[in-house]
Amino acid sequence: MENQTKISNIAHLDLEKSYSYADYLTWQFSEIVELIRGKVFRMSPAPKSKHQAISRNLTILLGIHFKRKTCRLYEAPFDVRLSRAKDPKEITTVVQPDLCVICDIEKIDENGCLGAPDLVIEILSKGNSKKEMQIKYELYCEVGVREYWIIDPEREHIFQFILQKDFENPEKNMYFLKKIYLAEDKITAHIFPDLQFEVAEVFED
Repeated sequence: MENQTKISNIAHLDLEKSYSYADYLTWQFSEIVELIRGKVFRMSPAPKSKHQAISRNLTILLGIHFKRKTCRLYEAPFDVRLSRAKDPKEITTVVQPDLCVICDIEKIDENGCLGAPDLVIEILSKGNSKKEMQIKYELYCEVGVREYWIIDPEREHIFQFILQKDFENPEKNMYFLKKIYLAEDKITAHIFPDLQFEVAEVFED
């Protein structure tokens, strides 16, 4: 991997081509991208102030909760390699969730996380809602993210999805929508029942 050419401009990538994490490690351009099943996905432009405020509020709320617990909270930018493989050439999906909680610390290394987090939180942006609502929804379900929150800043809603086995095909996972939380509600994490807070706190400016 040391002999691979370093890529310093995203324009030099063929976005129709499939890449691996080994390729990803050679990219030195400033633009943040995600790699999903080998395909490059450009991130949305810099998040708006409301997106940043929500991320900050969640980091504080969850950070306080997990401060003295074995599970660890990470916020973007933080590479999550959704693969069981350790060889960078065999890893084809690297995402950057807005926030994630990882309870198996053996998944954490100097490059981020190798494997599925337990809780993933994505905050919708105008340019990436399709990615979060469809592509990442399917991806997180497939790899076994136990709980997935999608946050809609405009409507101030939180969609809470819980992983379960597909009753029609027990070899596969599926998400069910446990609840849509509104600003006046209190949210409780399904896999962390002692994690509770007012939804309004998430959307405070």
